[in-house]
Amino acid sequence: MTQTMRAVEITEPGGPNVLKMTFNRPLPTPGPGQVLLKVAYAGVNRPDALQRAGSYNPPPGASDLPGLEASGEVVALGSDVHTLAMGDQVCALLPGGGYADYVVTPAAHCLPIPTGMSMRDAACLPETFFTVWSNVFMRGGLQAGERFLIHGGSSGIGTTAIQLARVFGARVFVTAGSEEKCKACLALGAERAINYHNEDYVDVLQNEGGADIILDMVGGDYIQRNLATLAEDGRLVQIAFLQGPVVKLNLAPLMVRRQTITGSTLRPQSDLAKARIADELLHKVWPVLNAGRIAPVFDSEFPLAEAAAAHARMESSAHIGKIVLRVCD
Repeated sequence: MTQTMRAVEITEPGGPNVLKMTFNRPLPTPGPGQVLLKVAYAGVNRPDALQRAGSYNPPPGASDLPGLEASGEVVALGSDVHTLAMGDQVCALLPGGGYADYVVTPAAHCLPIPTGMSMRDAACLPETFFTVWSNVFMRGGLQAGERFLIHGGSSGIGTTAIQLARVFGARVFVTAGSEEKCKACLALGAERAINYHNEDYVDVLQNEGGADIILDMVGGDYIQRNLATLAEDGRLVQIAFLQGPVVKLNLAPLMVRRQTITGSTLRPQSDLAKARIADELLHKVWPVLNAGRIAPVFDSEFPLAEAAAAHARMESSAHIGKIVLRVCD
């Protein structure tokens, strides 16, 4: 194995063009409880773009390279790794560093490639499945029969949330920005897709009795409107703030209607917290993936050297589902 590798670095904060390929990045070494993966595909996610722009710094000790999920082959083991072996093919949640030939990650954050799934599609799983499962099911407590509203239903997070909610028996409503995106959400199992250019999601959900849980990544003025949309005992789960986190709110209805606001960011959580999410996914979600009842929605693939183009597509919001980088053939 060589001591250097290809990687895509963030040369300075800015737009997609600040992503540059290097060919002499030092190979990372796995520490206790970690494995080294030879990356096949790396997922592209909104946090990568935020890091590139300078607004989402890696936690202490994490790689400065972007890339929070990948599929690949285990090629080296750190000490105290007993659940994986050399040559195992996995997909993994990463602390960073996925835009490279090799990456180090905790063994406990690796999951087997689902039955019959390609390495490309498996790279689409970790970031969105960890995020949706931990926020919607573990924190939000979504139950069968509940009305669930997903903002941005055609995104990687949205397409994952639709499928997981439907397979576990919830009623799914989504917002999206075009008729094409609405149709894609309906095809995945959403009961109602709301084109936010033409309809008011508040009115639609209030006519249904209100949403029991809302998954939102928009923030801004959506927050007050989300509270108006929630039913009694409803839960608003916030995972991002594309329109900003600072707003003026009237919280009196929240008290009267016994509503809850919660949320989390995945990357800063402890390795143990992420391992617990991985264990729940393995036992509760992977059987559904292995049975072919759900699958990631794939949008497009770019070579590693074209990471800037992949970011540009993601930030155009033209995509439906996941974007990946092809790293090693």
